[in-house]
Amino acid sequence: MRSADRRLDSRPPQRERIPAPEIDEDVVPKDLDPAARQRLRTLSKENSDEVARHLVMAGRLVDDQPEAAYEHAQAALRRAGRVDIVREAVALTAYATGRYAEALRELRTVRRLSGLDAHRAIEADCERGLGRPERALALAAAEPSPEMTISDRVELAIVASGARLDLGESEAALLALDSPVTAVVTDGELKQRLDEARVGVLRALGRDEEADTLAATLPTPDEAEPEDDGVEFAEVPYSTAELEAMAVQVAEQEEAAERARAARAQERLDEADARDGAGDADVDADRDGEPEPDADPEPVPTDGSGLEMDGEPDPEPVDGAEVGMDAEPDPEPVEDPAAPAEGSNGGPEDEK
Repeated sequence: MRSADRRLDSRPPQRERIPAPEIDEDVVPKDLDPAARQRLRTLSKENSDEVARHLVMAGRLVDDQPEAAYEHAQAALRRAGRVDIVREAVALTAYATGRYAEALRELRTVRRLSGLDAHRAIEADCERGLGRPERALALAAAEPSPEMTISDRVELAIVASGARLDLGESEAALLALDSPVTAVVTDGELKQRLDEARVGVLRALGRDEEADTLAATLPTPDEAEPEDDGVEFAEVPYSTAELEAMAVQVAEQEEAAERARAARAQERLDEADARDGAGDADVDADRDGEPEPDADPEPVPTDGSGLEMDGEPDPEPVDGAEVGMDAEPDPEPVEDPAAPAEGSNGGPEDEK
């Protein structure tokens, strides 16, 4: 039991067991989006700054080095696993590296922690990546949440179009891109994404000439403007009271998790003690049938000649004659009235 306690005490915290990836020297916590930094206020100052720097690195590397970005998101997760902005970073970097099942799980966790539905398009695309286009279409057909912007709905339409292509429904894929939502897009980058998706659908329909004409209007990768290294996350405004309530909730959850871990450790120790006790009981049961030797055997009496005596000692001799234990006593003698009394030398005259 003591050895098990020592093992538990010597076990280092998880964030110390796994080395964190290196952070660029020019990265500071203030590089993180202010709204995202506000969501880290439930952490200590030192921990919040370190998490913020890892999130900045994740946003900086996610496009060119998604695996490195994923490692930074995991480092932040080990420090602040119950903060929604951190789980969001894990989800986005997992999605960028093709870890669709993990990304889907993390996105659902983000929705549970924040109550927001801001990444439904990525959820639907993860379902596509897992080979489930029907589920992707079900997500796209669901009622839009109040948090979804026009951009989010356009991205969801692009994913729905791709899911139709996965099912071999090219005409339906083109209709998904020509919805009323997509018709009002004015943002240049978002319109470019729509046109790229439309080119793929037109080629699937065999309308290569139209596809070539539309593709000629799209900028080549060399002409595209360099992307900003800033980190942007879905904005979630929280009041001071809400942040304080979240901090209390996080503290309670961490205490509950710690109690659960302690209970599991105690259960393992109790099981080990029970196994040891069962082994002792088996040994005691084996000994029950054997006579137990006396703790301090009494010395065996001897008759003075060094030989052991059997049974009880002989009785004291009576009148100089030894009586055997198994012999019958001699009959008492019958007094002769004519005989003189024992111990006297004569008659009554002698007493005078």
